[in-house]
Amino acid sequence: MKYRVAVQMDPIERINIRGDSTFALLLEAQARGHELAYFTPERLILRDGDVFARTNPLSVRDEPGNHFTLGEERREPLSAYDVILMRQDPPFDLAYITATHLLERVHPRTFVVNDPAHVRNAPEKVFVTEFPDLMPPTLVTRDRAEIQAFRAEHGDIVMKPLYGHGGGAVFRVTRDDLNFGSLYDMFSVTYREPWVIQRFLPAVAKGDKRIILVDGVFAGAVNRVPAADDLRSNMVRGGAAQATELTPREREICERIGPALRVRGLLFVGIDVIDGCLTEINVTSPTGIRAIKNLGGPDIAALIWDTIAKKRGG
Repeated sequence: MKYRVAVQMDPIERINIRGDSTFALLLEAQARGHELAYFTPERLILRDGDVFARTNPLSVRDEPGNHFTLGEERREPLSAYDVILMRQDPPFDLAYITATHLLERVHPRTFVVNDPAHVRNAPEKVFVTEFPDLMPPTLVTRDRAEIQAFRAEHGDIVMKPLYGHGGGAVFRVTRDDLNFGSLYDMFSVTYREPWVIQRFLPAVAKGDKRIILVDGVFAGAVNRVPAADDLRSNMVRGGAAQATELTPREREICERIGPALRVRGLLFVGIDVIDGCLTEINVTSPTGIRAIKNLGGPDIAALIWDTIAKKRGG
């Protein structure tokens, strides 16, 4: 069956197609004969209870710098589509939350990936705290005294904004780091949300494993190794991708969280694991599927579309 597929994403001209999972999904959809359309979140419209968007017909090519063509803009009800991919990056702010509310109005009649209500209710660094025994010691707060007590107990810590993404504003603070006060002040002024504070895991130097689950089942993984002069392993921050296999502990993590993903309609999820510790569950716009395929792993984009077809029908 051929679907009408709309993708809600960031401006398509800005993406790096070599590593972008959304682009892999679009290439696979086009190869299957699905009709593609594109819109950005600000082009959503709610009118008298019905949800519309100003969309452009879309064709894609795996050619950097020449990777897409847009047709003439049209105003359409989202109910006219079979599948919508909600794939814009955070920040997970009120604009993002509003988009989930609007897309929720058409799901599941129009099948939205991932389920927008559960994207809204499962922010990456909050949802993960439902599994504290799988995580490193973790604190979520803005309270300075609580952070100081956590630091005194665990020594080296990592601080990051609760709704950050892509490795932005991730800091390691050592037990005796005199920059802690200034860093706390900077976070207080810059971010309104609480922060995540975790015990620093030295094994991050050997890699931060991105594991992809499709409908709650392990699908593939890539190990992301940080540059010698950086804490962060995110590939957009210079991390190097390496082929990898799962350890028994990592398989246990997948088996534990899989049912919770499945029941929430979180079909495409990327989790981060360092030294056997789960640190994030990424449900908004996980990356990694192109790197996994390029390193000889499975074609996860094809698996995702196979799963959508089973759930959507056809």
